[in-house]
Amino acid sequence: MASAAPVKPAPAVEPAVGLSLELCERVARLRYDDLPQAVVKTVKALMLDALGVIGGACAAPGIPELNARLSKWEPSGSATGLIGKRRYSPPTAAMANGAAAHALDFDDQHDPARVHTSCVVLPALLATAEDAGHVSGRDFILAMAIGAEVHARLGLACYNSLGKGWHPTMIFGTLAASLGAGRLLKLDAAGLVNALGMAYHQASGSAQSMRDGVLSKRLGAGFAARNAVTGAFLAADGLTGTQRALEGNAGLFALYERNEVKLDVLMDGLGTRWHTPEYSFKPYPCCRCNHTPIGLGIRLHGEGVRTEDVEAIEVRMGDVNWLTVGEPYDATRDSVVHAQFNASYSFARALRDGRVDLETYRKPAIADARIVALTRVTRVISDPSIDATAIEPARVKVVLKDGRTRELAAETIKGSPQDPMTPDELIAKLRGCLAFGLDTSKAQADRLAEAVMNLERSDDAARSIVDAFPVTAK
Repeated sequence: MASAAPVKPAPAVEPAVGLSLELCERVARLRYDDLPQAVVKTVKALMLDALGVIGGACAAPGIPELNARLSKWEPSGSATGLIGKRRYSPPTAAMANGAAAHALDFDDQHDPARVHTSCVVLPALLATAEDAGHVSGRDFILAMAIGAEVHARLGLACYNSLGKGWHPTMIFGTLAASLGAGRLLKLDAAGLVNALGMAYHQASGSAQSMRDGVLSKRLGAGFAARNAVTGAFLAADGLTGTQRALEGNAGLFALYERNEVKLDVLMDGLGTRWHTPEYSFKPYPCCRCNHTPIGLGIRLHGEGVRTEDVEAIEVRMGDVNWLTVGEPYDATRDSVVHAQFNASYSFARALRDGRVDLETYRKPAIADARIVALTRVTRVISDPSIDATAIEPARVKVVLKDGRTRELAAETIKGSPQDPMTPDELIAKLRGCLAFGLDTSKAQADRLAEAVMNLERSDDAARSIVDAFPVTAK
């Protein structure tokens, strides 16, 4: 596949010395009462969405195997792996819950920043709070808001990290979650610098796992959450970490981003102007790059287009989306992750079935001969007329066997602030995920929702969440 013109980088900017400390000083000053109501509302929705997805991932490929291995190594500990309510050390619990939260590829995303947040930040905070004990709901919500905001701002500032081959959820999530965990551990600005530095020293994660369609992709969020917890606790114990994690000549911006960074996006208005309400919630359990084509496919199905009448399909998207989901679909790989990260498969399912849901990305559905045949007449193209880093736009052309052509385009993406899921849709998603993974009842799901929606009233946030999370079937 020939790529479109590369993303034109912003002029390289040398960040000022002391940037990491300034970031941590601002984070240290934040209080619950500083949070706008829209931020609190979004944070609760992020937590509830992630908890539902964790439950839904109970039997997802790789998750039972991961928990079996972790349980063999750690039969007890001060934190909880939510699936099965296993007891682990805090880093291990964060890894188990983070991997589960990312396993269905159904978790939230800040679309412009291209980061999944709750799969890293929530598991890190939950494990930290359980070990610390009696963390109030207000403090927990504040820490979650800090993690979500810093994660989004790092992704926006490092605007082409995915295009460079990194996995922004992991790289930036480790750093952001370490600051949230550090606040739960009551670190001051100097301690937060050490937590940030410890996190940066462990930061890793390339995009190759998603391009190869392998299970290590879904483990990445767990690795990031584990590393954030480890870094925060070591900082709390007095160990020193990198002091210039962001601005050093071997820091994040120089080493990972080649100093192609929009520094003003990271710092301007931090603490007073919030990007957290901009998070999106996924209506479909697959890579976000597929969502606009899926919406177009469902629309065409609703308008009467049937797959047996299709001669050829063309899907156009921006270059970074194309790099992520644009390769031809290969059913012989028998890989759920490959299907989740493939526009041809996802569009074919939407067009044929008129829906995309958790059953879409299960075996043997991913090898359905009728769908595979449709992917073979589908071309996914990097369109140079679409902003290379834009996640929302997509264009579809369907050529029918009778010679007619249908063309549709969209500039917005379902689940985003521009086209949001309704509260009823979000609750239905929670109930559906928990029923899918744990065979839970509506009442069990609603009990979890009530615990999260009233979290600011809790004097032990972690206990409230863990106790309300369902284990057994109805």
